[in-house]
Amino acid sequence: MRSAVVAALVLAFLPAPEAQEPAARGPVSADFNGRARDAVERGLAFLAARQNPNGSWYDRVGYSFQGVLYGEDAESVYGTALACMAFVAAGNVPGRGRYGGQVARGLQWLLARVREDGYVTHAGSRMYDHAIATLFLADMVGMTRREDVKRAVKRAVYLLVNAQNPEGGWRHQPIPVDADLSVSALVIQALRAARNAGVAVPESTVLQARRYVTRCATEEGFVYQPPRGWGRRGPRTTFAMTAGGIVSMFNLGVHDAPEVRPALEALSRRLRWDRPGRNHYFYAHYFASQAAHAAGGEVWASYYPRVRDEILEMQQPDGRWEDEVGIHYATSMACIVLQAPCERLSLFQK
Repeated sequence: MRSAVVAALVLAFLPAPEAQEPAARGPVSADFNGRARDAVERGLAFLAARQNPNGSWYDRVGYSFQGVLYGEDAESVYGTALACMAFVAAGNVPGRGRYGGQVARGLQWLLARVREDGYVTHAGSRMYDHAIATLFLADMVGMTRREDVKRAVKRAVYLLVNAQNPEGGWRHQPIPVDADLSVSALVIQALRAARNAGVAVPESTVLQARRYVTRCATEEGFVYQPPRGWGRRGPRTTFAMTAGGIVSMFNLGVHDAPEVRPALEALSRRLRWDRPGRNHYFYAHYFASQAAHAAGGEVWASYYPRVRDEILEMQQPDGRWEDEVGIHYATSMACIVLQAPCERLSLFQK
C-alpha cells in the first residue's frame, strides 16, 4: 500500500517533459448560469477599473490575530495575483481577451516583486502572498511561453523547498521553523502548478508535505495544526481547513486515502452553518469549490448551486464583493469560485 502511495506522489510531482499550456477556454457547465455570468462580468469590470497604473491592486496587507486582520491598504501581491486569476478564469491571458492587458500588467508587476532569493513579497507581505503568486506565475509559464516567467517560478519554488519545516509544512515566514495547514495548502497548490509548468519539485518535499497534511486529519475533518499529542482533545476542525486539507491531498496525488472521504462528508455537513462573514468565508470557499469540483457527483451537485446563489446575493450594485481583507480580494475570490465550472484555471482542471 505504501509503495502505491509513494508511486502516486512521484508521478504527480516529477517534472513534466514539456510544460503544457493550460486551457484558455473550457467547457462551461449549465451550473454557470446567466445570472452568474452577468455577475462575473460586472465583477471583472469593477476590477479592471480599479487596477493601479503600475499593474497592481490594493488590498489590506498585514496579519491576522484571533480572527482580526491587522494591517493597512497597500499594493498587494496576493490581491494582484488573485485578480489576474479571476480574469484568466474568464478566458483572458496576456495578449488575448478583453482583459488581456490587465493580466499582462499584473504579471509584470508580480515579476518585479520576485527577489533574488525567490521570495515574492512587497510591503511586508508573507508566505500566503508568495504561494498564491507562485501559483499564478506557474500557470503563466504555459500561457506565455516566456523564459523569464519560468525562471521566476524556479526561484520561487527553490525558496519553498528550503522553507519547508521538519514536520513537512510551511508557516507565515520563509523559514523552516513552524507550520500550519492554512499556509501549507496554498504552498502545495503552488508546487503542483510549478510541476505542471515543468519545474522540478524534490520527491522528499512531496512526501514530507503529505505526512504533514495527514497529521492534520481528524475524524471530523482537518485542523489548522497537528494535535501534537493532544489526541481527541486537540484543536477543532474548521470548514476552511477541512476544505484545504482535502484539496492538499488531491494536489499531492492522493484521492483514495482514508482521510479524504470522512473529510468530504464533514465538509457537506459544515456547509449548513458556514455563512458570509464567518470563518474566512471567501478563503474557505476558494478551497471548498476545488474540493467539491474534484470530488464531482453528488458532492458538487449539493455544493455549487447553493454557494453560487449565496455569493450572487452578496454582490454590491457596482459589481464588487466585500470582505475585511479588501474589496479586490473579495471580488477576485467571488469571481474565481463562481467560474469553477468553466475549468479554465489549473485549480479546476482534473
